[in-house]
Amino acid sequence: MLAAACVAQFVVALDMAVVNVALPAIRTSLGFAPVDLSWVVHVYALTFGGFLLLGGRACDLYGRRRLFVLGLALFGLCSLAGGLAQAPWQLIAARAGQGLGAAAAAPASLALLTTTFTEGRARVRALGIWSAMNAVGGALGVLLSGVLTEYAGWRWVMLINLPIVAIALGLVPARVSAQRRPAARERMDVLGAVLATAGVGLLVFGVVRTDVRGWTSPATVATLAAAAVLLAAFAVAETRVSAPLVRLGLLRGRWVAGANLIVFIAAAGQFAAFYFVSLYMQGVLHMGAAETGAAFLPFSAGAIAGTVAATRLCATRSPRAALVPGTLLAAAGLGWYALISPDGGFLADVLGPSLVCSVGIGLVLGPVATAATTGVAPHEAGMASGLLNSSRQLGGCIGLASLATVAAHRTGGTTTASSLNGGYALSLTVSAALFLLATAVALTLPH
Repeated sequence: MLAAACVAQFVVALDMAVVNVALPAIRTSLGFAPVDLSWVVHVYALTFGGFLLLGGRACDLYGRRRLFVLGLALFGLCSLAGGLAQAPWQLIAARAGQGLGAAAAAPASLALLTTTFTEGRARVRALGIWSAMNAVGGALGVLLSGVLTEYAGWRWVMLINLPIVAIALGLVPARVSAQRRPAARERMDVLGAVLATAGVGLLVFGVVRTDVRGWTSPATVATLAAAAVLLAAFAVAETRVSAPLVRLGLLRGRWVAGANLIVFIAAAGQFAAFYFVSLYMQGVLHMGAAETGAAFLPFSAGAIAGTVAATRLCATRSPRAALVPGTLLAAAGLGWYALISPDGGFLADVLGPSLVCSVGIGLVLGPVATAATTGVAPHEAGMASGLLNSSRQLGGCIGLASLATVAAHRTGGTTTASSLNGGYALSLTVSAALFLLATAVALTLPH
């Protein structure tokens, strides 16, 4: 089950990053209008983020193994459809389906691990390995995107998912219970599902479209206001049903609340850092797509080293023992990144800070998942998993959109190496500050 969950998390993380470098080739091949091309990325974020809470709760009610298999199967089929797409709308529809599949598979994989492995050393080890695969998937996504686009064609950034999904499905052990169907009193909270999905979906939609509309445009303000109203209504509704989509009392626990806040803040900084460092290597250092992708391999190695260290550190201590030094190391690495210069080089401006930052992030990934599921009852494992994945996805979307605005404001619309460097450096500085804020939250957790 651990192997299956790790491979599934790897492919979900891979798919979040693998499309980015291929976008120019996709535009040329399918004839995308420039204004529509971003939807190849945005629609995945929209459906993935919007349906995570629903997917997490469905795991508890209808079976974690069942949702895991169905989610992965849908993800694989939509990857095939995306690879065979002949028109822009076909690729966008396939990406939306991938997001739906990932919204079921991602919380199900974490929930399966938390119910398979008991709290303590066994769960720490399992979540450490699972988290390492998450980090490796994100970093290798950038590498594969460049290599596949340059040497095999953009369609393979979709089709590469098929053998990985097949491996994950083949690894699911038959002895893992599919769970019983819920009794009438345990049925899905339909009102909560509608409010949460619509609210989170509008929030993601409003944020990701700031690249063309701006934060202060009437459309953005109206969308974010509607999202706030729906999410407020969701919070009220959840207090009035016997089987809520998300039991708000879950967030009263210091571990669950602290872990979700940390992962939200950290994802905001991490997603933005990946984005701006990639742009710096291509736009300022003039590295090719494949070369840029290969430059992220040391990050994978550092993340694995960090997760190994975190697993050993937290075997006999609380997650706080790794979260505090991990967020501090990540902040230090991002602060080093922020020293980039127009006439810089790979070794000093990319490799050095990458190793420091990646070890720090590796120290955080496993322990934050452990913290988010500490004290959670088995019948709410999917709920806690969906909540953690939602926090990560929302943090990443909001952080990336916000820091892209910060960078654009600094550059003032000019595209010289010096101005681009200044925008990227400022955003990386803010990313470092976000990890310092995550450190402050980690310090409030129990020893």
